[in-house]
Amino acid sequence: MAKALVIYYSRSGNTRQMAELISGALAKEGVAADLKDVKDVLPEELLKYEGIVIGSPVYYGTMAGQIKQLLDDSVKIHSKLEGKIGGAFASSGNLAGGNETAVLDILNAMLIHGMIVQGDPKGSHYGPVAVGAPDERASTECQRYGQRLAKLIKRLS
Repeated sequence: MAKALVIYYSRSGNTRQMAELISGALAKEGVAADLKDVKDVLPEELLKYEGIVIGSPVYYGTMAGQIKQLLDDSVKIHSKLEGKIGGAFASSGNLAGGNETAVLDILNAMLIHGMIVQGDPKGSHYGPVAVGAPDERASTECQRYGQRLAKLIKRLS
């Protein structure tokens, strides 16, 4: 069975809620999904998964330092994530809070690792975003994202 890891950092609980929705949708589509706080993840663990999804609150237009630290530490496994499926999501405190830039920063790191990312022509193009706690729109986007990633992970595994 294909496996995915959903990593998050969450101070207020909003990003964790998004991570739970994505993880649940992956599992519902038949991909075993582990959900972990970034503090509990070592870079070497990423090698055990076909899919890696990372979520962060937005601080100053980018990801939280804890997420950045994991990505910086992943230099130890550089090029070993090539071909794995990656995805990102974010939550911010206000509408123009930098959600897209934070998601794109995470995706940039994944692309440098040689990972495969999937855009969305209909919904949140780069990955789900929320302003504050995930509302109905953001929750639906998270579930849809998990479903779409699961299908891609299964197709390419």
